[in-house]
Amino acid sequence: MNTEQSLLINPFHFAVDPMERVLLINFQRDPDEYYIGFEVQVFDDEINGQGHLVIGWRRDSKVDVYYQKSLALSEKNFDTAGKGLADKIECLFEVASFEINERGAQALYRFTDKYQRSVKIKINERNYKKRQPFSLLAPMESAAETPSCLPLIYLFDFYFVRKNHTVIAIKIDGKEHALDTLSFPMDGMKMYFTRYSSKPLIAGFNPSLDDHVSLIKLTGQQEVVKKESTFIELIWSEDCPSIKKIRQTNPLHPLELTFVPPFPSVTGLENNQMKEGLFQISCHSSLGLIMGRYQVIKRGRTIKIKCYPSEGWSPVPEKWSIRFLYRTAPVFKEWTKSYEWSAYIYERKQKNYYMHSSWKKLNR
Repeated sequence: MNTEQSLLINPFHFAVDPMERVLLINFQRDPDEYYIGFEVQVFDDEINGQGHLVIGWRRDSKVDVYYQKSLALSEKNFDTAGKGLADKIECLFEVASFEINERGAQALYRFTDKYQRSVKIKINERNYKKRQPFSLLAPMESAAETPSCLPLIYLFDFYFVRKNHTVIAIKIDGKEHALDTLSFPMDGMKMYFTRYSSKPLIAGFNPSLDDHVSLIKLTGQQEVVKKESTFIELIWSEDCPSIKKIRQTNPLHPLELTFVPPFPSVTGLENNQMKEGLFQISCHSSLGLIMGRYQVIKRGRTIKIKCYPSEGWSPVPEKWSIRFLYRTAPVFKEWTKSYEWSAYIYERKQKNYYMHSSWKKLNR
């Protein structure tokens, strides 16, 4: 067996950021001087800590993040939000509460923004009709110009706030703002465009990297490689492995990356050899597939890889109102087409590899 072919490089990775609950509030049709919406996030994990934050979505497409001291936040967490982070402000909330029960969303926040204005967010759903939540991949049409990953925001137990039997108020500096509404009824009810999820799965596909990459030593023609929460399924052609599927487990639902044909071992490529094919990203069966194309080529001691989610997202809508939503708002299915990932793997010396990878936003 060729020694080089018994070593494997895996250039692909899912980074999962735990989150307990998320609430998104739009008032773009009745904007504030600075903000057009708020986003509430709740955390309780070893990575981010325990606490609440409120993102202020600004009119200039950047975001301000108001967060409790108990949270440990990285600025990189927000580089795919709008045009990126404007300010990160540690905030002493007078009240910070967001829960979801059988009647819907219950939220109350009071704090002072960076312009020294009082902000109040109040949502109290008291609807006795049973909710009919569904699953959704959130569209990221306003992603940053230089995103650090392909943001995958899978929202389980997702629903809109119902207008009937709801007390709702967004007040900034004493002025109340009217919330945007959904343009059509859902489940026979009028809805605000305020929406929430009790089970968000926040992941980034292939975060940008500028570092050494490790070689995975294979024992014989093993079919599965396990590294922490990642499982790599291999197939072999003679003595050379290829990656058929990568599965990353997490507390909600596993993320899977599948290649057709299998992605070749970059250490086994011949000079000037090019391989290409299709890839798909999946999570839960209710959330369909993200599909695209890959290409890999070796030039001397450099391997170049490209991934382009060219086919967008193919959802699996279970009711007519969701099908109507996807039909009237194509961004839900097409937003991934504006992303492209490139990676360069350099063999600096024998069995020593370095990778530089990045995403870019295409003008589409």
